[in-house]
Amino acid sequence: MEEFARAVGLSRPTVSKFFHDPMSVRPKTRARIEAVLQKSGFRPNLFAVNLNRRRSKIIGLIIPDPTDPFYMTLAQRVETEATDAGYLALVLSSNGRPEIEARAIETITALNVAGALIAPLGETSHHARLKSLARETPLIFVDAPLDEDGPFVGTNNHQTIPLITEYLCRSGEPPTYLEMPRTNRNSSDRRAAYTATMERLGLQPRYAGLSPSDWDFEKVAFEETARILREGGFATRTVLCPNDRMALGVMAAMYEAGLKVGYGPDCDYRVAGHDNQRFSAYTSPPLTTVAQDCDEMGRVAVRMLLDHIAGDGAAAGDRILLTGALVLRKSA
Repeated sequence: MEEFARAVGLSRPTVSKFFHDPMSVRPKTRARIEAVLQKSGFRPNLFAVNLNRRRSKIIGLIIPDPTDPFYMTLAQRVETEATDAGYLALVLSSNGRPEIEARAIETITALNVAGALIAPLGETSHHARLKSLARETPLIFVDAPLDEDGPFVGTNNHQTIPLITEYLCRSGEPPTYLEMPRTNRNSSDRRAAYTATMERLGLQPRYAGLSPSDWDFEKVAFEETARILREGGFATRTVLCPNDRMALGVMAAMYEAGLKVGYGPDCDYRVAGHDNQRFSAYTSPPLTTVAQDCDEMGRVAVRMLLDHIAGDGAAAGDRILLTGALVLRKSA
């Protein structure tokens, strides 16, 4: 930066001011700097600039699975919101493994981030490390809470699961609930919401499948459905999956078994999901599901985090639960 300032013939503070906000310097000064930039190709080291500050302009985001469409969409929204606010979003993945999540926490700590958003693994997370990070750095949990404490932004499972369960009960045979792998707290939360809804309707809750701690939802659902079909089939002709990725595995297994999924007298099973991920409209048949507002989740989480960074909000008990909407398609 010192060498570049000398090359331009301006003071370093003026050059630094330009890189922080080009519109903050006079037009002639800006044109002078941009001309030397074009000729030299110089760019300041963003990480060095951030690490030199008392608090950086970096926001960390840790997600469990970078290939999951839900987390991909969430990361995109967080990056957009962070950029608009003048921050760099650093996205890391735990890949469903607690030791990688722990390394990601160490990374964002070492980078002196201004704050962090974390979609935790849940039971297998290193709770002590996350609690330690929260004491030192503004931290918001997204998608699933770590526990009953800490600021959190996610979907209200006790609104969305009743929404799809009640619809399935109104429109045909009551649903059998396919157990979700024990990953984060959404697993137990959605199961409890299904159980409470069925009991409130005076119906017997029915469950199917095993629930290993595995983030490969499609594979788990495919293998469990294939096993269930070999052993005589589901208890009812309607299957409710706790997320759309599991519904994809269910429908693939039913297709291989020669069964027809859909709503009609010539169909063998109805299948419904939860999330409304990008592929849900393009399965065969298109998937009936509940839409989570992923964009809004990312926007609200970043706003809450920025307020927390500014010392303006995000108290320990702050929790924002977003509602979902029923999306009716041909699978149910």
